Amino acid sequence: MAKNDLIGGALWEHYSDKVSDRMNNPQFMGEITEEEAAAKGAKLIVADFGADSCGDAVRLYWMVDPETDTILDSKYKSFGCGTAIASSDVTAELCIGKTVDEAVKITNIDVEKALRDTPDTPAVPPQKMHCSVMAYDVIKKAASVYKNVDMSVFEDEEIVCECARVSLSTIKEVIKLNDLTTVEEITQFTKAGAFCKSCIKPGGHEERKFYLEDILRDTRADMERERLNATGETKTFADLTLIQKHKEVDKTITESILPILNADGGSVEVVDMKDIDGFTDVFISYKGACVGCAASRTGTYEAIADALRTKVDESIRVHIL
Repeated sequence: MAKNDLIGGALWEHYSDKVSDRMNNPQFMGEITEEEAAAKGAKLIVADFGADSCGDAVRLYWMVDPETDTILDSKYKSFGCGTAIASSDVTAELCIGKTVDEAVKITNIDVEKALRDTPDTPAVPPQKMHCSVMAYDVIKKAASVYKNVDMSVFEDEEIVCECARVSLSTIKEVIKLNDLTTVEEITQFTKAGAFCKSCIKPGGHEERKFYLEDILRDTRADMERERLNATGETKTFADLTLIQKHKEVDKTITESILPILNADGGSVEVVDMKDIDGFTDVFISYKGACVGCAASRTGTYEAIADALRTKVDESIRVHIL
């Protein structure tokens, strides 16, 4: 196949050489029979998992030594695209030689990284990143069959997108590795947020613990801090983006203001922030017992304004909505 051929709408050149090789010359495709397992005194495990997000499915075979829980051999059958074949092939290989408990620690990021030609270049185009997520789940399915327990026992990752089964650590890692700057890019790379959209931001049909907008904001802030630490640079409040300023303000309010207000049944939240003529205007709204309290516009207001000016930056002006 030529390098400029289209595969699923994506240019072939966006795939690593390792992916193309695994697509065309899979090393671990096949099945393990009961007879083969019995001949080595091993237990045969067969696990099926399908990805509702794309219709792909994989069947994973394990030959497990019941004395040591070691996976002696692993094969698979893939029912899907070429990327699913490549991902499944690497998944099977990564399992061999590991104990079942070690295998369940393999993530889709491990699979994708194993398919890279160079450490810093993604192995597949964004729209195919989700194919490696099946590896993350089918391993846990096989482990659950072997141990006769529910898959959730092995779910030590926080799942952000239930529809595409994408974890918090995967989203953070993908943002960092690919320098993503928008939620739309996260969706392109992982499928997170592509379906019911509840995980994008609050207000969807299902409340979530983590939202893509917040994860992106916080991860980008962490990336910037890491960059500054690496270069030894310092950054003033004025140099921060509005999102970064918002995070600094929220941190101070959470640590210095809310404990005092909460003790009396009150609360406050930042509704909006704007940079105007060299000042950062912070718009707050009172909640609970603070609503209608006379001190909310005098002592409480002054305490909030003083804390933000002292602990964050003198350019902050506080406004009550």
